[in-house]
Amino acid sequence: MSSKEDIRVRDVMHHGYCLVDGLTTVADAIKLMHQENAHALIINKRDEHDEYGLVLVSDIAKKVMAPNRAPDRVNVYEIMSKPVLGVKPEMQLRFCARMFHQFGLTIAPVIDASGEILGLVNYDDLVLRGLAAD
Repeated sequence: MSSKEDIRVRDVMHHGYCLVDGLTTVADAIKLMHQENAHALIINKRDEHDEYGLVLVSDIAKKVMAPNRAPDRVNVYEIMSKPVLGVKPEMQLRFCARMFHQFGLTIAPVIDASGEILGLVNYDDLVLRGLAAD
């Protein structure tokens, strides 16, 4: 049996996201998120020198719903956080939790050495799938 230190981010990450272009409207993004049962949007890089962006459901609520903006007239690039802090799939869960705490994160993309997104990790994953794992 492995110890808790052997559990890595790759072991608990999930795939509840959609990868979209920055010009996608919030209305289209919501439809896609609903279809894919996703809880986050990762905004794809425009080119190899660009960085990924991130939009959470809470971003849509705060930046589109609350100010009464029309979702079909707002592009996701307008409300995304960019650049996002990613974590390596090999990172131990305790270091990921420390990083979340130090930088005020609740979610982060898991990015491999080649720069490709493998999944997402959040506090639920760290605690419920990591710390509480048998």
